[in-house]
Amino acid sequence: MSGSSGGGGQHELGHVRAFLRLVVIEHSVFALPFAYIAALAACFDASRSVHWTDLGLVTIAMVAARTFAMAANRIIDRAIDARNPRTAGRELVTGAVSVRTAVVGSVVALAVFLPAAAMLSWLCLALAPVAVAPLVVYPYAKRFTDFPHAVLGIAQAVAPVGAWIAVSGHWSWAAVVLGLAVGAWIGGFDLIYACQDAEIDRRIGVRSVPARFGIRGALIGSTVTHIVTFALFVTYGLMEGTGAFWWAGLAVTAAAFSYEHAIVSPNDLSRVNRAFLTANGFVGIALFAFAVADLFSRGLSV
Repeated sequence: MSGSSGGGGQHELGHVRAFLRLVVIEHSVFALPFAYIAALAACFDASRSVHWTDLGLVTIAMVAARTFAMAANRIIDRAIDARNPRTAGRELVTGAVSVRTAVVGSVVALAVFLPAAAMLSWLCLALAPVAVAPLVVYPYAKRFTDFPHAVLGIAQAVAPVGAWIAVSGHWSWAAVVLGLAVGAWIGGFDLIYACQDAEIDRRIGVRSVPARFGIRGALIGSTVTHIVTFALFVTYGLMEGTGAFWWAGLAVTAAAFSYEHAIVSPNDLSRVNRAFLTANGFVGIALFAFAVADLFSRGLSV
C-alpha cells in the first residue's frame, strides 16, 4: 500500500512540476519586484513602516494572477505553439500537461487571486477585473494587431498600481508612472524576444512588430521604448523625492539596458535569451534592491 501511495504522490508531484514549467513560474522575477517597490513606497508614504500582511497578500495576488495569465496564454496559443518549431516542445503541445490540467490550474490561480484581492480591500476586489482583462486579451492580441507587445505592457503596468492601492487604499500618479515604466520595459524586451519568430510568424499568420516591420524595425522600437522606460523611472524618482540609492540603481539599469541592446542585432539573434532572461532579470532584482535601500535610508522601518 505504501509503495502504491508513494507512486501516486510522485505522479501528482510530477504533474505539479510540469504545470510550473508550463507557466514558467521563475519569470515572476520580472514584474514582482516592481509590485514590491510600489507597495513599500506606499508603506513609506502612509506610515514609514512595512505592512507585512499587505505585502504577503500582494505576493499571493501577484503570483496567482501571473500563473492564471500564463496558463490561459498557453491554452489559447497551443495551436499556434504547435506550428512553431521554437515552441513545439511546450507542455500542452507535447502532452506533458493536459488541457484539462492547465484549465484547472488557471481556475485555481484565479480562485486564489480574487480572495487575496478581497482581503486587501474592497477597492482591490472591485478593480480585479481591470487587472485580469488584459491578461486574457494579450494572447488573442497577436491575432488582430501588429502590436501585441503593447497589450502585454498594459497587462504588466497594472501590477505596481494595484500594489500601491492595495497598501494605501487610494490612487497614486507616482504609481501610475512606475506602472507605465514597467509596462514599457516589458513591452520593449518582448519586442526583442519576438524577433526570434519573425519569419515563422509571417508564415503562419501571427501578427507582431518584427513580423510586420522587420527585425531591425523591432529592435529600433525596443531601443526607443527602453529610453522611454528610463525617462519614466527618472520621473517616478522625482515625483517620490527618492535619494541617492534610487539614482544609483538607475545608473545600473542604464548599463543593463545598454548591454541588452548591444548583444542583439538584426544579423545576430543568438543571444536573445541572454538579453531576455539575464539582463532583464537583473534589472528587476537590482532596481528593487536599490529602491529598498533608498526607502530604508530615508526612514522606512520594519
